Amino acid sequence: MENDSKERFMRLAVALAKKGEGRTNPNPLVGAVIVQENQIIGQGWHHKYGDLHAERDALRDCRERGNDPSGATIFVTLEPCCHTGKQPPCVEAIVQAGIKKVVVGSRDPNPLVSGKGAAFLRERGVEVEEDFLRSECDTLNFIFFHYITNRTPYVALKYAMTADGKIATAAGKSKWISSQESRDFVHQLRNKYSCIMAGIGTALADDPLLTCRIPGGRNPTRVICDSSLRLPLDSQLVQTAAEVPTIVACAEPDCLQAQEGAALPAQNFLQKEKALAQKGVQIIRCGTKRVDLSILMQKLGAQNLDSVLVEGGGQLNFSLLQAGLVQRVYSFVAPKIFGGAAAPSPVAGSGVLEVADAFSLAQIDARKIGSDVLIEYKRQ
Repeated sequence: MENDSKERFMRLAVALAKKGEGRTNPNPLVGAVIVQENQIIGQGWHHKYGDLHAERDALRDCRERGNDPSGATIFVTLEPCCHTGKQPPCVEAIVQAGIKKVVVGSRDPNPLVSGKGAAFLRERGVEVEEDFLRSECDTLNFIFFHYITNRTPYVALKYAMTADGKIATAAGKSKWISSQESRDFVHQLRNKYSCIMAGIGTALADDPLLTCRIPGGRNPTRVICDSSLRLPLDSQLVQTAAEVPTIVACAEPDCLQAQEGAALPAQNFLQKEKALAQKGVQIIRCGTKRVDLSILMQKLGAQNLDSVLVEGGGQLNFSLLQAGLVQRVYSFVAPKIFGGAAAPSPVAGSGVLEVADAFSLAQIDARKIGSDVLIEYKRQ
């Protein structure tokens, strides 16, 4: 099979994998294409968590078309699994179908699979070619690769700012800095990430819903960092908690110290906690005087929440960066200038004192969205 044909088949598998975006978490995005005599005889992808994996979905499609996969080649974006989870091992289905060759894009870092899937196939006479268009296939699953190796969510900051680096005017006005096209893109991100996180300051100032508003989209689990449980019971977040999963992360009540009169006495804190729970809000205690973000990430990961999109204010952004928890940054830059020494920027907190102490980023991509420019970075 010529290389240009192989690239076409694998790129189709990548495109198929993307169809599962927002549905497979915490599983990876995977696509598969079955080819015989340079013709596609079956294709599939992992549609959602718990459903058929891509290889079995492609074999199902192949048989529904009336095709025999015996002797065929399957192109799959990720090493086939060899363990039983929600579904049985895909390597067994491949062998039973009589597939003669497997072309793999990404290697699976999951300790239950890593290298074992390929070895299983080779031991049974199936030819395996690895790392084909690996970079393109790896791009599909940066969230999964982080989560499966760390067991904590992949964290991305998202903010929109003016050309002079402001996220609001000196009077606190921010609607709208970014274009409609940029805001539509953010809803695609909300569909992609398992959680959306904001601080109590954002929740009090904006009373947001933090839902995904694209047709067929999936609402992320909403996570509010609220050390002393100031979130009002009549807020949109609380009032919709029965329909949209909502978590409030707070400090231990016995450890709270009043800050600007915001903290509740322990008895009132427990009453507020109970009232929130009755509305459907899950309470996660983590920290003493304030939410410990590292502990919070561990607890979210333990709930199979593999990723967090942060749409908070400058203090939350700085705290996450300072704790070393950020893996990615989506920076929308609008063609506007606000000025004003008091106008807030995307990252607040105490900041760094030396240039050498800056949080270093590597640019992944830059592209125009509407009238804005979106720059994507990853933490170095």
